[in-house]
Amino acid sequence: MSIFIRNANVITMDAISGTTPLTRSIRIENGVITAIGTDLEPQPSDRVIDGRDRLVAPGFVNAHTHSWEMLYKGRYDNLPLELWMALSYPILGDSRVAPDLIRLRTKLFAIESLKAGVTTVVDDVLETPGQDREQLTAVFDSYDELGIRANISGHVISKPFIDTLPFVTEYLPDSIIKEVRGMSVPTTDEYLAFSRNAFGTHHGRGNGRLRYMVAPSGPQRVESDLLVGATEMAREFDAECHVHVLETKTQLVTGDEMYGQSLVAYMNSIGALSPNTTFAHGIWLTDADMEMIADAGTSISHNPISNLKLGSGIAAWRKLQNAGINLGLGTDGCSSSDSPRMLDVIKMAALLHKVTDPDYTSWPRVDEVLAAATIGGAKSAVLDDSIGSLEVGKQADLVIYNLETMAFTPRQKLDNQLVYSENGSSIETVIVNGQIVVDGGEVTTADEVALRAELTERLDEIVAWQDNLDDQNKVLTDAFSKMYHRAMSTHGPVNRFSGDEKAWLA
Repeated sequence: MSIFIRNANVITMDAISGTTPLTRSIRIENGVITAIGTDLEPQPSDRVIDGRDRLVAPGFVNAHTHSWEMLYKGRYDNLPLELWMALSYPILGDSRVAPDLIRLRTKLFAIESLKAGVTTVVDDVLETPGQDREQLTAVFDSYDELGIRANISGHVISKPFIDTLPFVTEYLPDSIIKEVRGMSVPTTDEYLAFSRNAFGTHHGRGNGRLRYMVAPSGPQRVESDLLVGATEMAREFDAECHVHVLETKTQLVTGDEMYGQSLVAYMNSIGALSPNTTFAHGIWLTDADMEMIADAGTSISHNPISNLKLGSGIAAWRKLQNAGINLGLGTDGCSSSDSPRMLDVIKMAALLHKVTDPDYTSWPRVDEVLAAATIGGAKSAVLDDSIGSLEVGKQADLVIYNLETMAFTPRQKLDNQLVYSENGSSIETVIVNGQIVVDGGEVTTADEVALRAELTERLDEIVAWQDNLDDQNKVLTDAFSKMYHRAMSTHGPVNRFSGDEKAWLA
């Protein structure tokens, strides 16, 4: 299909015009942007889209999310990460999800993402107690059908979960410790073999839209040889290595307790930092950590809504920018932020850091925030050569907004209004790889009504299963809570909470 968008307001996010809206026409052929200009004319075979009163911008890259959590949307509140994980990612009980339910949750997640202007998701798929090939295939098949672009992981935890946290075994009954440590976890050889097979089977599916990525859960949650092996494999396949790093103060304390140094310094010492690596979160970083990350060319996905809901802290936006670290933006999962809408994240990123420093010259700028949501996220996903900006030769991943809406009334600075005023309700058309996947605000590649009806039909069964898992894992709550409070009261080299840390230090 060839598409011609005539005389629209265009934000290219390229190195020349950035976020400045320009009046341009765009031609798309065979999935690629072949022309952008002021004097273009459509060809007889083109589908012509009138760009009057429309804004065209790159699709958003959700640089960190978990589609698993689609079934957990709205379920939990007022739990810090470690206590929340014990429920959302249950340690005890049968939490395996069958492939048919994986297909349903993934399709619904993709639909909500696409309708919100997200054209690429970095989906860190964690299955508990472990991921098999059939489960991974279900995710790839679903995204292939929906037409979204995605990096899809084999997320791995290769240690018993209680051994990835400081202090917690001091507070757990011996019977629980024995049970958790008795559970099977993947070995390094098993995970790397699984990943090599996944690269061979799935990497590049959907005309290149779908890519496999390695995802060691966190440096404290896998063996060092697995972390190094995954880093090397990502570079071999020019793919992303996605790792949770320093999301919470507990993880800051974990580095000292387990390695006698920060988790970043530990990764650097074993050769597990690279330009293909993205850190999810990166909140509790020291200046020395930031220097190592910048030197390695490693990216960070900033996830402000999730960080706020789980009380994890506030990332050092300006310090990260000044250090020259590439930033993407992510929603995280639908249990820790309750929505895959990137526009919510973009607005939050623009606002949150204005209250951390009275120096208004250091506050996030609209161009920085939009860059993180597009080309920065693309770079973190190892995709910036093909997406993230509207340029000739790049894949046609873009969103068309109707400017005749209240979000853009009165029509002022369109880039500012995209960040601060638009909530997704103005989105008319979404194009991925040159294919129209949202038209008139509705997804064209799936029957949303039927899928939601299927979920409704199965919801009682799903909720009963979740309730049962909650009941089994509540035995961990007291010990995890004691561990959490002890970690919070431990002095650290930085404070990423908004309050005075002295109030809760021991």
